[in-house]
Amino acid sequence: MFTLNCKGKLLTLHRPLIMGIINLTPDSFYSGSRLMLNDEILRRAEQMLQEGADILDLGGQSSRPGSIAVGEEIELERLLEPISMIKKEFPDTILSVDTYRSRVAAEAVEAGASIVNDISGGNLDLRMLEAVAGLGVPYICMHMKGDPETMQKEPQYDNLMEELLRFFADKLKQCRLAGINDIIIDPGFGFGKTRRHNFEILEKLSLFRIFERPVMLGISRKSTIYKTLSITAEEALNGTTVLNTIGLINGADILRVHDVEPALEVVKLVGAYRDQAV
Repeated sequence: MFTLNCKGKLLTLHRPLIMGIINLTPDSFYSGSRLMLNDEILRRAEQMLQEGADILDLGGQSSRPGSIAVGEEIELERLLEPISMIKKEFPDTILSVDTYRSRVAAEAVEAGASIVNDISGGNLDLRMLEAVAGLGVPYICMHMKGDPETMQKEPQYDNLMEELLRFFADKLKQCRLAGINDIIIDPGFGFGKTRRHNFEILEKLSLFRIFERPVMLGISRKSTIYKTLSITAEEALNGTTVLNTIGLINGADILRVHDVEPALEVVKLVGAYRDQAV
């Protein structure tokens, strides 16, 4: 059983955890997740916590395919007040900051976040690993081929899973050498991967068990779902539930989602299924 030390608060993965997504941006791919006003942010946070979220993940810039990065000051402006506000209103909440910038990570942790979620695995800011080690918080290390602006322009791999496993072997070593104790693996669904790549990762998710670290699945309402079904992101909740179920069966430890209550139902039902199977 995995544990994560979130600034002195121990998070135990006795069951898969639910991470609720709060996008503080005007351009996230799923319109239902875009929040800019303080009242909206607090209401969404309260709703997700009441529905059973274990972690709230706040992001100040979109990482959707084709997105262009905003400046560091804009990202900080979007993040710091909501983090402080949520932490004041719900002091026991574990907050994660979705950023690849070391300065943003440091200021967000000072404001109340206790996990750093980096889509680049430290590749877009070479100071990130050292910064996270100094902060003493868990680090979500994600694989991404390229950057958000270019990552979906015909991504290719000679051997997808071999490349991912090699990436995480190298990154875990770098994290340990930097002094990061709690590391979470995220294979990066949709980040420099085609639909075929995403389904292959989902099928072979259990391979990441060799690293003995928690594995996060972030496929909520993504294009793999809505393009396969010829629908929109707004209509992709049922498809998200299906793929989250497959992900849990294949070894996911954390579900990063826009919709907390349906994800918790998946966790409970897969848990009951496993108990019965034993």
